[in-house]
Amino acid sequence: MEKNMRRNSPVLRFIVSSFLFSGLAVTVCVPPSSAQEKSDEAAIQDLQTRQADAWNQHDAKAYASLFTDDGDVVNIVGWWWRDRAEIERKLTAAFTFVFLQSTLTISKTDVRFLTPQIAVAHVQWTMAGAKTPPGVPEPKQGIEIQVLEKKHGKWLIKSFQNTTSVPEQPFPLGPPFAPSAGAPKP
Repeated sequence: MEKNMRRNSPVLRFIVSSFLFSGLAVTVCVPPSSAQEKSDEAAIQDLQTRQADAWNQHDAKAYASLFTDDGDVVNIVGWWWRDRAEIERKLTAAFTFVFLQSTLTISKTDVRFLTPQIAVAHVQWTMAGAKTPPGVPEPKQGIEIQVLEKKHGKWLIKSFQNTTSVPEQPFPLGPPFAPSAGAPKP
């Protein structure tokens, strides 16, 4: 009797009818199993190894193949390349001289899964040997933020933001002292 009363409760009927009539669907997200997550993380780590290998071989086609067809890159100077074909085209030009003798080293990758098919990776890297033109900073170390998508069982980069980094230091607690004419000395 108590079971039937709970099932026929006015509050329960209201909640159920609200969902049915509102057209809302409720999806229950089940986190991936620990074994599956470890396997996916290993695949993403392997993707980072292939990224460094493709870069160090100066192979624009292999590098671009790590992206979805509509994947995009914002590089360290803010240039935005909007699909796999453009990434390949721009890197082909970059490997002609600027990055011809460069070496990319991936030092650390942290992965966070948003869903079983979407992950975010923070990828720390160092680079040597780039020959940038005047006015363009030479990339030496930085962090990539990658949004990764699992398609047909394979992890690919969907979106990629690259940022030059410097070692962290404390924020100044005031403005730097700049002596001016007539200013008292400390």
